[in-house]
Amino acid sequence: MATDRLLDGRLKIRHLVLVTTIADEGTLVRAAETLHISQPVVTRGLREIEELLGVPLFERLPRGVVPTQYGYPFIERARSVLAELRTAGEEVRLLQSGQLGTVTVGTHLAGSNLLLPRAIAALKAEHPRLTVIVREGTPDTLQQLLLAGDLDLTVGRLSSTVPVRLEQERLHQEPIRLVARAGHPVHTGSRKSLADLVTFPWIFPVAQTALRAELEAVFFHEGLPLPADRVECTSMLTLRNLLISTDVIAALPMFIAVDDAELRILDTPLSSIRRSVGVTMLKDRAPSAPAAAILTHLRREGARLAELEREYARSEPRIAG
Repeated sequence: MATDRLLDGRLKIRHLVLVTTIADEGTLVRAAETLHISQPVVTRGLREIEELLGVPLFERLPRGVVPTQYGYPFIERARSVLAELRTAGEEVRLLQSGQLGTVTVGTHLAGSNLLLPRAIAALKAEHPRLTVIVREGTPDTLQQLLLAGDLDLTVGRLSSTVPVRLEQERLHQEPIRLVARAGHPVHTGSRKSLADLVTFPWIFPVAQTALRAELEAVFFHEGLPLPADRVECTSMLTLRNLLISTDVIAALPMFIAVDDAELRILDTPLSSIRRSVGVTMLKDRAPSAPAAAILTHLRREGARLAELEREYARSEPRIAG
């Protein structure tokens, strides 16, 4: 028998269901009852597939049927094919419901410390087979990746202006605070003004980022030069390691410091810098089911963080001002 005969359209899924059911039930009568069809239909279907294969699949006995030497391997393969089809159908169902698939999220400083990790954890607890890919970059880079279709959405600080194809959704407000390591000399003594801090080493955002421009505006408003001893960096891993191992000072989203036992917020307010944190998406493309699923959790976690920020503002009025 040419193998191509199994692929020319004559072999049907119902044939595979039929032979596996006959093998399970042991008689054509019981197979017919299980499949809710008549015995003649079972007999005719079995004859069709045996003629197609050119070999008998079952040996007829007085009290039923048993697979032949040809039947055993074919029936096992038929079971495998049916199992794969059931799996494929289930995967399609899970994809449609957002429980399976991949969502690619871009992130930068704001949102990367609490908002996104909490949303991912909640999402994975609900849909463990959904894969989340996180890509870190500057806001401008992530915006271009989003426009190119390489990201489903971005999480972080919202921009004052975005291309017409993008839309933003605010999830919470997060102040920017000056941060240094626990034990840093700046934490001792009286309250420090920005002028008192200029002589320390600093970490600044890289040029052409919104936070960099805002920090420069704060120093200019205070009549101060930018710190001469500074590193320019947006990598959170590098930034945090420098913070906890040296005497640098950095301006960071508040929750990064609040949630880190090795960092402390300085009591030097930056009241003019306050960022809206949220998601940015393509306006003309509906989110995929996986993207919609993580968006649901981002909104929930954003609401929780908004309440946390309000509580922190009530307990630390000087810093929050």
